[in-house]
Amino acid sequence: MEDIRKIIDACVSGDHRAHEKLYRMLAPKMFGVCLRYARDTAEAEDNLQDGFITVFTKLKDFRHEGSFEGWVRRIMVNTALDRYRKNQPVLYVDEIGKHDMATNPDEAMAGLPLEDLVGLIRELPPQYRLVFNLYVMEGYSHQEIGKELGISEGTSKSNLSRARELLRHKVEIHYGEMKKNRKYSI
Repeated sequence: MEDIRKIIDACVSGDHRAHEKLYRMLAPKMFGVCLRYARDTAEAEDNLQDGFITVFTKLKDFRHEGSFEGWVRRIMVNTALDRYRKNQPVLYVDEIGKHDMATNPDEAMAGLPLEDLVGLIRELPPQYRLVFNLYVMEGYSHQEIGKELGISEGTSKSNLSRARELLRHKVEIHYGEMKKNRKYSI
């Protein structure tokens, strides 16, 4: 694989083939990131396109400190969050003490194919999906999520807890359907 630094330098110099090479290298993985935050495939494609416009515009600012892929990923997440804020009013759930305790759906999700899990996550209500993705997938803290979304840490925790509860329920239903379908197929 060609050195990423050379590709970045060529992009900054205006080499359109390098732009295409960089896009082809990162687009499949970044599309997965965009898809987690989008309502549908078309919105994910728009986020990917807008995100890469930002990447190419700001490429000269990348300081080669840390992971380039991580830098691009952060741009994709921010692009998706910006579109989400513009297109959908966010109605966050009030803080409720009993939901402030995080639950752990890992046991219920063990063995679930990744595509199925991502599909179930996409079925979550938007406000829950957003907090879930930021916390679980991107590693944001509740403080960071609160700051990013203009909510309290407690509301972030509550939304995460409720997202996990809904996701656990969806996983249980999904497994029930899978078992029922296997029972009749050989």
